[in-house]
Amino acid sequence: MSVTLDEIKQVYQEADCLFSEAEVEAAIDRLAAAVTERLAEANPLVFCVMNGGLIVTGKLLPRLGFPLEIEYLHATRYGHHIFGKSLDWRVRPAVDLRGRTVLVVDDILDEGATLDAIAEWCRQEGAAEVLTAVLVDKEHDRKARPGLKADFTGLVSPDRFLFGYGMDYKGYWRNAPGIYAVKGY
Repeated sequence: MSVTLDEIKQVYQEADCLFSEAEVEAAIDRLAAAVTERLAEANPLVFCVMNGGLIVTGKLLPRLGFPLEIEYLHATRYGHHIFGKSLDWRVRPAVDLRGRTVLVVDDILDEGATLDAIAEWCRQEGAAEVLTAVLVDKEHDRKARPGLKADFTGLVSPDRFLFGYGMDYKGYWRNAPGIYAVKGY
């Protein structure tokens, strides 16, 4: 599926800003406070879920004033598409999870199949505890399993197609200075 630069620019120009940069930064401050309260003494291993979790993880980590280890993994259902497919593990971490507290950081909890599968993989690898943190939880009734929620959530959004702060539109606008909803989605 090819995309033109004009289409990408138009999507941004027509999008609705749901959360300004200041609102997103305040949400990341709240996430950091909640994570610190829960994990400051846990010696956690933090996983950044690539590519969506890159920005929120990069913004979150300097706000966590306690010792932790950071790794990344890359599992996706979307690629550069706007609809999910089956889970594609691109990079699995090589670190030993046995007995560790793990925090998985991602951009969004939409249906949650990817995040749920990553958390389950961590448990299978022997993690003592697996927690999840997302910048955005999208409100709808299509979650991968009933009651699926992240342990730490920054913002709750309406059920629209979002981009910005790690979330993308066909591979673009992860760098948008706020969280935007695509017109018509």
